[in-house]
Amino acid sequence: MMIKNIKQEFPIFKNKINGKELVYLDSANSSQKPQSVIDAVSFFYSNEFANVGRGIYTLAVNASEKYEKTRSNLKTFIGASSDFEIIFTKNATESLNLVASCFGEKFIEKDDEIILTETEHHANYVPWHFLRKRKGAIIKFLPIDEDGNLKVEELESLISNKTKIISITHMSNVTGAITPLEKIIEIAKKNNIPVCVDGTQGAAHLETDIKKLDCDFYAFSGHKMYGPTGVGLLAIKYKWLEAFDPFMGGGGMIDYVTKKDIAYARGVWKMEAGTMPTAEVVALNESINFINKIGKKNIIEHEKQLTQIALEKLRSNNSVRIIAKPKNQGGVFSFNIDNIHSHDVSTILDQEGIAVRGGHHCCQVLHEVLKINSSVRVSFGVYNNESDIDALCDGIKKCQKIFKK
Repeated sequence: MMIKNIKQEFPIFKNKINGKELVYLDSANSSQKPQSVIDAVSFFYSNEFANVGRGIYTLAVNASEKYEKTRSNLKTFIGASSDFEIIFTKNATESLNLVASCFGEKFIEKDDEIILTETEHHANYVPWHFLRKRKGAIIKFLPIDEDGNLKVEELESLISNKTKIISITHMSNVTGAITPLEKIIEIAKKNNIPVCVDGTQGAAHLETDIKKLDCDFYAFSGHKMYGPTGVGLLAIKYKWLEAFDPFMGGGGMIDYVTKKDIAYARGVWKMEAGTMPTAEVVALNESINFINKIGKKNIIEHEKQLTQIALEKLRSNNSVRIIAKPKNQGGVFSFNIDNIHSHDVSTILDQEGIAVRGGHHCCQVLHEVLKINSSVRVSFGVYNNESDIDALCDGIKKCQKIFKK
């Protein structure tokens, strides 16, 4: 499958937005869906639907097999050690809440310390804040330099005998800065500290080998990797599955129930209570196939090239201020235009059919550190091309023209 003509695989690009061709530059928020993924959802509901893990009739057995096939393919896709170390949730936010809640309940006490970074999305800060409020834990932040790079050299000075976990993003959803996970995990292991990774930007846009990284938890979501909404994933080392109590209780996560006691299911099924998003999980398998057909390395290189071209063109505009300058950057960056609020920029670009996100991108701590109240974010997907960048540059000029009046 060739990237050059890949937009043809996405039906949404046949539509006009405000009478203009759609230029979608918000994949860090959520990616668009290829026809194969859309068809998979429809086909399953039309021809194969049944709840999983509940019945022994043909439809239920086949649905359960397809559900577990996705889990197996995810193992290969992210380089996990086993199918049975991947939990399905409803989104990456729930995956991160699961880690914070289950880990915190058993292993966090008053004055224990949690290390985050100044680049974290709220999904990897708020759940730990809950622990801070509930248990009196302390959160420390690994800082960034003026270019948006993490000061990894300061990590060891943050660690103490009270440090219980480090939870970090794989890639900033604001600046595109790629976290040097290998170095951080090496330091953590030397100090016997588990590491949780927010991989929502990493799973679809970066090389991801969980076994090689050797992190304890890796959370990501289907909807950012050309798959359906409603599916989150958590890669988790089995020892933590054994140590954690269930995150939620209900059907499907038990071994047996009596009036006096309840025994829980073993492994990942202990964490998958109730009816799961079966159609979405089945369709997620198609998004994995879609990425594999193109080749993840090809996607990464494509997005890297687009980012370099876009940054070069935007920097030639003297009124555009690129936010940060990370050493190692994925297909995401943010900017501001002098004297124009990000929301106004986003609104004007939308009139031209260009979808970007204006605001703090659920990263208020990072914006505060960078001393800005908001920014305009551009994030690429496999369907973007150089003409999208040209449209963005023309849209920026329109913003400048309007605000000169």
